[in-house]
Amino acid sequence: RLRHRLRADGTINEANQDRHKMASLVFRKAVAATRTAPLYFAARAFAAAPATFENIIVSVEGKSKNVGLITLNRPKALNALNDALMREVNTALDKFEADSTIGAVVITGSEKAFAAGADIKEMLPKSFIDVYWGNFLNHWTRVTQARKPVIAAVNGFALGGGCELAMMCDIIYAGDGAQFGQPEINLGTIPGAGGTQR
Repeated sequence: RLRHRLRADGTINEANQDRHKMASLVFRKAVAATRTAPLYFAARAFAAAPATFENIIVSVEGKSKNVGLITLNRPKALNALNDALMREVNTALDKFEADSTIGAVVITGSEKAFAAGADIKEMLPKSFIDVYWGNFLNHWTRVTQARKPVIAAVNGFALGGGCELAMMCDIIYAGDGAQFGQPEINLGTIPGAGGTQR
């Protein structure tokens, strides 16, 4: 998505120079995100009408305030993904996509865990009928539909659904402590959100 188009003389046009600068800034922010824990940022007013989130922290970062940052924030559960968290991520993505000042989005977690998988406690009582007719996990792949570049800044555990969430992003920037895996096979299940295809 960040491919440069060259003029006939081999130079990059002005629009793509700006895109290149924006991409460089996003990478720098991703590096900083993987080295910082806990992640608390001074946030600009988020879009026109700020939403209230319980499971994520949303802010706008960068020198030009053009990088949307979504921080998964369920520390007691090692950022395990549940339905409420994923709906909040989707809402934040929708707002960033509607904001013309935002050029890219970074999704990150804490130093200990990007996301340690799906919340098994939430999934346990669901029957096959609940999952099948309820279109379970359908909205969890919203990240793949984003029209702006999405970067996963990963440190700590990225397991199961957390690994899949990172894989949905356009770019993964992994810190030294990042650990990826899909241990759900030990529960007799396969990656449910496209992990086997990505």
